[in-house]
Amino acid sequence: MVSSSGSPRVDAESDFMRARRHQVLSALAARLRNDTDEVVQSLSFDEVVEALGRRAENYVGTKVIPLDAIVGSVDKVRDFDRRFRPTSARSRERWERLARANRTGEVIPPIEVYQIGDSYFVRDGHHRVSVARSMALDVIEARVTAIDTFLSPVGVDARADLELKYWRRLMLQRVPFTGEARAAVAVDDPFDYGIIAETVEAWAARTMHAEGAYLDRETMASRWYAEEFRPVVEMIEEAGVRGKDERPAAAYLRVACERYRLIREHEWNVEVVEAVTRKGGKRRK
Repeated sequence: MVSSSGSPRVDAESDFMRARRHQVLSALAARLRNDTDEVVQSLSFDEVVEALGRRAENYVGTKVIPLDAIVGSVDKVRDFDRRFRPTSARSRERWERLARANRTGEVIPPIEVYQIGDSYFVRDGHHRVSVARSMALDVIEARVTAIDTFLSPVGVDARADLELKYWRRLMLQRVPFTGEARAAVAVDDPFDYGIIAETVEAWAARTMHAEGAYLDRETMASRWYAEEFRPVVEMIEEAGVRGKDERPAAAYLRVACERYRLIREHEWNVEVVEAVTRKGGKRRK
């Protein structure tokens, strides 16, 4: 519990100054660690939705939500940091008015939030969240609208994670992998997803030309995984050319690029893998 001097006005002023001091110190420490972006700004709802892909939304109703699960904002990402401490004194008067109301037991209306997975983004009520956190509360009442996204929000802990999600979403919209394939075709470099999409589409074009039949995107994705990706990854494993921490999809791309660069070949067999390994396919550490 926060301390009380007996004067709500004085206490509210102290609450604000304490919140600002903690924000400034956190920002300074983050700058020294060279990760200011993660502390200075909360996550942007629009950026997260763009990265994950918006499908639908539905109003859930009013419920109590944990304050620690509120990670971002719809339109005030620069006004509050990730822990919803004010980043300036611009709204000090409003902040302190809400702090006094909290301390005197006034009824505070619910905030309005969007929910994506287990995380919440404030639509209305930023100052109420900030004050509640400064008073060491654990929960807050909120009107919740749930957002359904194309990709799962799991793994989005900071703005730096959004680029990887964004390019993965674009790849999956072009090449709709499902099940085992969806999980296996994953990389750590965002731009590799564009290369994967182009690789699959080029493979499908050659296959359609050879077979004289059209492949829809779902068939293209499932056949490429079964007939191209999985057998090649097995050969890479047998040849011992996948790095210790290298993802299978990254190993596939690396060896495939070396294959075409060195021998201008689209076919796969043990001899091709050995030739690529011998001529330039280095093992990644």
